[in-house]
Amino acid sequence: MSSCINQNGNFKVESDSVTYTDEAIISDYSYETTLVEGNTVKPVTTKMQFKTERNVGQTGVMLVGMGGNNGTTCIAGAIANKLGLTWETKDGTQKANYFGSLLLASTVKLGNDPQGNSVYTPMNNMLPLLNPNDIVWGGWDINGANLGDAMKRAKVLDHDLQTKLYPHMKDITPLPSIYFPEFIAANQSERADNILKGTKQEQLEQVRKDIRDFKREHGLDQVIVLWTANTERFSSVDKGINDTAENLIRSIDMGESEVSASTIFAVASILEGSTFINGSPQNTFVPGVIDLARQEKVFIAGDDFKSGQTKMKSVMVDFLVSAGIKPTSIVSYNHLGNNDGKNLSAPSQFRSKEISKSNVVDDMVASNRILFEENERPDHVVVIKYVPYVGDSKRAMDEYTSEIFMGGKNTIVMHNTCEDSLLATPLIYDLVILGDLCKRVQIKKDDESEWESFHPVLSLLSYMLKAPLVPNGAPVVNALFTQRCAVINFMRACLGLAPDNHMTLEHRFESSLADLSNEPVNKKMRLQ
Repeated sequence: MSSCINQNGNFKVESDSVTYTDEAIISDYSYETTLVEGNTVKPVTTKMQFKTERNVGQTGVMLVGMGGNNGTTCIAGAIANKLGLTWETKDGTQKANYFGSLLLASTVKLGNDPQGNSVYTPMNNMLPLLNPNDIVWGGWDINGANLGDAMKRAKVLDHDLQTKLYPHMKDITPLPSIYFPEFIAANQSERADNILKGTKQEQLEQVRKDIRDFKREHGLDQVIVLWTANTERFSSVDKGINDTAENLIRSIDMGESEVSASTIFAVASILEGSTFINGSPQNTFVPGVIDLARQEKVFIAGDDFKSGQTKMKSVMVDFLVSAGIKPTSIVSYNHLGNNDGKNLSAPSQFRSKEISKSNVVDDMVASNRILFEENERPDHVVVIKYVPYVGDSKRAMDEYTSEIFMGGKNTIVMHNTCEDSLLATPLIYDLVILGDLCKRVQIKKDDESEWESFHPVLSLLSYMLKAPLVPNGAPVVNALFTQRCAVINFMRACLGLAPDNHMTLEHRFESSLADLSNEPVNKKMRLQ
């Protein structure tokens, strides 16, 4: 029997199937699924080994749009946490935290103690994870304001916190970025004073150089690039232009008009071996980008941060459909006043957002053919309006109308005030942390001799994304708790732990309860 102690030493896994070295955690694992062929249902077991590198290398994150609300809030939040800042608000003293982060502020059930109490541990205790406090931040923006002034312009953080952060932010300036005015709203032109010149090919080469220089200057082991800039209009996917890696590379060289700025950043990142994550809803990942990522074996993930209204929608529709209630009409209204709202006031940019917000219910509807016939789905309408006064404090209103028993109707109306960037920023941390972890994990199936990495399309990051990109042929999953379970059970597999489930058979039979103490029914949960 061997013991595997996690990075923080808070618990150990005792199992013959786990070995623990200074370099890696290696676990034997039986992956069980169910195969349905015609009318035959049979369980299938696949033997796997997971190997997780323990060393978290020095990591840099380059944000495209680092001077925007999300970018400045992300970097300011990491600095505030690293310095342990406190500041005064009208409600009293506030301390820096990572609330809203799945990986940094939530817990995982490990199991039950001998008395039957549930034992929980912080998720970031499970495996060695990248710490945002240790990240080197950099990036690009079409506006050249230093991050101190950009933070003030964003009006996201409390004034006292801004004052304390300003000395640490004022000397950080964004690199010039790519600006294609035909892809974003015309109202963004007034901000565009920090622009990369040259042809699309020259811009691609400059972005690649920026990544290399950033990595070298800071002595980094890896660079992750994340798009948190303006929503672009959808690119037209055309044969011979962006349908294959070779055609896309040639199209960039020829300056084809349907190659967007975000696609150029994605191509540059892939060619430099840097994971690229898209936090906006446009189709950055045209087929040529996915093809290139597979050729180069570099991770990509997207699309569009799932922070407020859409996250609630994925929970609400999952609840309704799982309860046997048929949602027939979903109407979502938003108004916000930040620069994202200003950009989305243009019809083509709004259409990109509308698509990512509308598709979030599809897999849940398809899961229940008792309620929905083939090709039937709820009426689903999304409206976004720009209202400057509300700033970053987005208002989201939803109406869910459903059919219930014997022709009855049920309507749920919800109002959600979302501080947009304060919800989105922890998702940036999570995407980067989980993206790094995936890079350090390899698996070996059955008796195969070769270790294998994840598919370049990192669908495991779907919890944080509205329109999750998945490998060709893989199902799209939007249900929030299913996505969360996938992350937790993946981390458990890396430690050789069985997947978490809610059968709790140890509490359902007299024989199972006989050895437990006679405590009251409402037992306390214990934190490891």
